[in-house]
Amino acid sequence: MTDEKPSFPTEIVELPSKGLIYPKDNPLSSGKIEMKYMTAKEEDILTNQSYIQDGTVLDKLLQSLIISKINYNDLIVGDKNALLVASRILGYGSEYTFNYRGKEYTIDLSTLDNKSFDESLITPGENEFNYTLPSSGTKLTFKILTSADDKKIDAEIKGIKKVNKNASPELTTRLKYLITSVNGDRETKTIRDFVDNYLLARDSRALREYIKQIQPDINLNFTDDSGEEVAIPINLSFFWPDT
Repeated sequence: MTDEKPSFPTEIVELPSKGLIYPKDNPLSSGKIEMKYMTAKEEDILTNQSYIQDGTVLDKLLQSLIISKINYNDLIVGDKNALLVASRILGYGSEYTFNYRGKEYTIDLSTLDNKSFDESLITPGENEFNYTLPSSGTKLTFKILTSADDKKIDAEIKGIKKVNKNASPELTTRLKYLITSVNGDRETKTIRDFVDNYLLARDSRALREYIKQIQPDINLNFTDDSGEEVAIPINLSFFWPDT
């Protein structure tokens, strides 16, 4: 009889960012993460009603699957998306069937590629980018949001909605965390005042489109029967349709 514990099979996942956006002393700068295959323990996480209700179920799942010694909160959103896809493949295979506008589609998740991005725009080890708003000419710097930022944004939005149930602060709140300076001014008060009172709608859209183009991510789009390119839905049923 042996006391050895069974070892779980693992896979190395290549991050869309290639690790370029993380400081050199951060383990994520390697551009790779080791993940284990899903077990019954992770299925318990997927059905945990407390996690589902507070919106943390997918984060809890990834934290359970990641073997590499990293700070989960440091992950940028695009890298986290790639890990979600990898964990689905490791747990239930690459074939994913879902409904969109009343029609059923099946895709092979293993065929999804990481988006190409202009590496010359990244200063290795720094998560900050320059952008001049096309209409107002205001010079901004911005960052790619991390898991930690997402948590802060969600908490702030929930707090606002507690005070005003009819408020829809999602867009402006995210912009306040995205933007890191306005014409060289890094004061939080300045950034929030600019978003609330001076950021033109056309400039806001242009900034968001630019960020979509340059941020590292996995390509989560598919083409439906009408020829329209739309996003693959990633939610709880992405991992376990029975839930």
